[in-house]
Amino acid sequence: MTHTRLAVIDQGEANERILNKEEYRADFRKVEGASLKRKTQLASPEAKRMFARCFYSFQASMYFITQLGRTKLDHSVVERLEEDVRAALEAGTQEINEAIDHAEALLKHHQIETIASYDTKPLVEEIGITSSFGRRYFDMMHKLDIIMPLMETLAIEEVITEREHEMRRSRYKRIVLAISTKARNLWTGVRRRMNEHDAKLLAEAAKGKGTGRPAVAAKAAEAASDQTNGEAAVPQAAESVAETVEPVTTAADTSAQATEVPQPAGATAAA
Repeated sequence: MTHTRLAVIDQGEANERILNKEEYRADFRKVEGASLKRKTQLASPEAKRMFARCFYSFQASMYFITQLGRTKLDHSVVERLEEDVRAALEAGTQEINEAIDHAEALLKHHQIETIASYDTKPLVEEIGITSSFGRRYFDMMHKLDIIMPLMETLAIEEVITEREHEMRRSRYKRIVLAISTKARNLWTGVRRRMNEHDAKLLAEAAKGKGTGRPAVAAKAAEAASDQTNGEAAVPQAAESVAETVEPVTTAADTSAQATEVPQPAGATAAA
């Protein structure tokens, strides 16, 4: 519905409010890699806000881990961190996929063919994907956008209660938010290790000056200079540090389990 004589309909103002929020802006100036350009197509307010809040912050964190981290840490350490994030992305995507499948089964069982739609304009924005992690996170955001109107439909048709709808909606948002939080925390740990590495080199440089080892001192001084000029700031937090985020791998709350699709009597007898 784009217009009606009975109500004033949004004409893009909601998207402008989301895009203009300063707290959603991530510092992407230190990210120098190439990016694959894609366009968002997000209709639900939950997916829009999660995307604006987390996407670029997540990508910045992963860029600093995979690119800057390798300059001073063992590659095996960085690879373990990458595998941790990749596993979280896979687990979160699988849970949302299962939620979509279950919601569609409920709609089919209750013979509901029309899905609820949003009257606000979709968020269409060209963005840059800088890594395979960013691509997976981009896809997860759009899966979140798929499940939300399905849950709205089930609540409107009273297939699920409003309480159950709210609990599921919060659960799926936390899955997406947890990925960005994990990446931010991992980058904080990587930066701490990099600082420890530089402190060790500076200590060796001081010792080298006292024992007449100019080569060691020069190496440490160069590393310290790189640290001062090249270290990126911690990406702007996409979420409050005090916010509690459930692990992605945790199953959905028992109280939020989907209404089971009843089995036909004939099927029970056949079994």
